[in-house]
Amino acid sequence: MTDAEPEDEPLDDEALPPSPPTLRRGQEPIELVVKVKTEGMRLDHYLHLNFQDFSRSDLQEGIRDGTITVNGKPSKPSHKVRNHDVLKVTLPEPDHPAPIAENIPLEILYEDEFLAIVNKPWNMVVHPAKGNWSGTLVNALQFHFQGHLSQANGSHRPGIVHRLDKDTSGAILVGKEEHTHRELAQMFEHRKMFKEYIALVGGELDRDSDYIEAPMKMHPHDRLKQIVSKDADAKEAVSYYEVVERFRGFTLVKVQPKTGRTHQIRVHLAHVGCPVLSDKLYGGRSSFRLSEVLQKPLDPDELLLERQALHAFRLRFKHPRTANWLEVEAPLPPDMRRTLDMLREHRPAR
Repeated sequence: MTDAEPEDEPLDDEALPPSPPTLRRGQEPIELVVKVKTEGMRLDHYLHLNFQDFSRSDLQEGIRDGTITVNGKPSKPSHKVRNHDVLKVTLPEPDHPAPIAENIPLEILYEDEFLAIVNKPWNMVVHPAKGNWSGTLVNALQFHFQGHLSQANGSHRPGIVHRLDKDTSGAILVGKEEHTHRELAQMFEHRKMFKEYIALVGGELDRDSDYIEAPMKMHPHDRLKQIVSKDADAKEAVSYYEVVERFRGFTLVKVQPKTGRTHQIRVHLAHVGCPVLSDKLYGGRSSFRLSEVLQKPLDPDELLLERQALHAFRLRFKHPRTANWLEVEAPLPPDMRRTLDMLREHRPAR
């Protein structure tokens, strides 16, 4: 999830570079030159807009430690940036020891000498961070690949090319050597990676397929949320959906995000009135039970879902080393399959 901070000044398309530079821990400093449209914005917020792979607290720590400077001098997170300010940004490796290998079961969907694709279970954090130093996907990867992982993203995130939310399951790409890792990251950045998700949503979508074009920005008061907004600082966000199966009051849908905003699919589906089931942040409910399918009280009541019903179903891309097209699907997890079975039995479309 991404931290948020209220904006100080409106931001337009010129505020950020077309392709923000990639910041990685332990690597050479990145230089940014502030533009006039961002004058008055907090330094930590400006940095977070450019480097959304890092939390605002990570960047604040770098500012306080002096590894992020303004015009060659230390600063404060609350510093208001000015036109032509020169920012040099370096984030050292964390003080916490590198993640250790842990024998955590993993489903490997595809593997060769350059990369792998793993079916990440829900309730698993991708990489170690405060409060989650063990039990992460990285800990599992260290064990399964015995250190044969790219260090392009730093020693604390070996092999990690992109992320999925803790409670989103499905296909996640792993880089096994640096050159391939960097090319895969570029493919995500330049939208050359085809990603398809499957979601179970509450409500019935009007059309069998459509685009949701709704710009997004961080919530001005809730640092955990994103919102649809028409403000000048909202970023382009486009998702294509296709209905797979309809039920009375529910829909199974495939979604292809054309942009890669934080929580994009969850925000867009909620925006059109069909929030992902059991999505507390955007749907207001943290669980989904059999009684809601049957529309009657049950004792005991079977818990069908205790996380958002979102699954990264398919990755398709041109292999950066072989130039062959690679397409891999991650089978639906048991909780979503069980929920579908109940909907098919008790809530078929009229």
